[in-house]
Amino acid sequence: MIGPFPSVSNCLARLSFGLVCLLALQGCTTPHLPDLHPTPKETALIPPTLTLRMSDGASLPLRLYPATTPSPRGIILALHGYGDSRDAWEFAAPTFTSQGFTLAAPDIRGFGQTPDRGGWSSTARLVQDAREQVLWLHAHYPDTPIHVMGESMGGAIALLLASTDVPDISSTILLAPAALDIGQPWEAILDGMDILAPHWKLDGSAVPGHRIASDNLKALRRMYFDPLTLHSSTIHPLYGLTLLMRAAYEAAPKARTPLLIIFGGRDQFVLPPFTARLLRRLPRNTRIDELPGAHHLLSRDRRGAAQDAVSWLTAPDRFLPSGGDIAAAAWQATAQTQAFP
Repeated sequence: MIGPFPSVSNCLARLSFGLVCLLALQGCTTPHLPDLHPTPKETALIPPTLTLRMSDGASLPLRLYPATTPSPRGIILALHGYGDSRDAWEFAAPTFTSQGFTLAAPDIRGFGQTPDRGGWSSTARLVQDAREQVLWLHAHYPDTPIHVMGESMGGAIALLLASTDVPDISSTILLAPAALDIGQPWEAILDGMDILAPHWKLDGSAVPGHRIASDNLKALRRMYFDPLTLHSSTIHPLYGLTLLMRAAYEAAPKARTPLLIIFGGRDQFVLPPFTARLLRRLPRNTRIDELPGAHHLLSRDRRGAAQDAVSWLTAPDRFLPSGGDIAAAAWQATAQTQAFP
């Protein structure tokens, strides 16, 4: 279709295009499994705590995971990844709530239980939604610090938000953020596909290889059977995601701090070269945390991302409990030695 490549270039090209597909579908490409007898808890549809009305009239459901302390020490706007929903934080939430943090987890427009589920708006609209949600939280918790945390696609939105003029965001936490530039010709190809076949449906079954999103089988089962999880995508939101990722990557130098980025050494969706490039663009005083055994879905993994985030929020000058500071320094040295472009 595009013409022959030399063998090395062909491998790199396939890797780049495969990465885009995997990123777009990371929340919904758990393999189609035989009947695994899901439990009622795994298939439960948990109603939203409330619904927020955006400035354009859209209604976005939001789930609150309330702090278990008498009064919250902080509110965290928690933004999920592609294909995921407000339920993404079910396994990480107790770590935050037990330490006095309330998580406010919306369904991002186009996902979860939003009216345009399966669609895509725009990068600007997704960032505007997050901005309005922060302002809503300030209005309802006027004396409480507001933090923003995003995973994968949600991390890209959080990074873009951190580069804007939203007032009084106390800090930003990025979990395996999908902030990268896939380059050409792949963006142009997706652009053309979006014009010619925007509703072409993909379910990830054609993506070669076996990739692990988390080591937490219980969490993956819940995600798979959760009625809010999207298990397929069309070209249009896939192309929209590539634009969002590139915008976040380009905005990285303008991000305001305090800023913590956590990434896993076994992330098979945002690969090391892309992480290395992003780290070079982030502000110098960004806190960098690498979890060597962790996978992409850090909200569900068992490797300590939530514990590190809570430690950084409560005692930012201390070493992280996972040892991720030291691991990150070693990882960066290795990345520089390998000279990722």
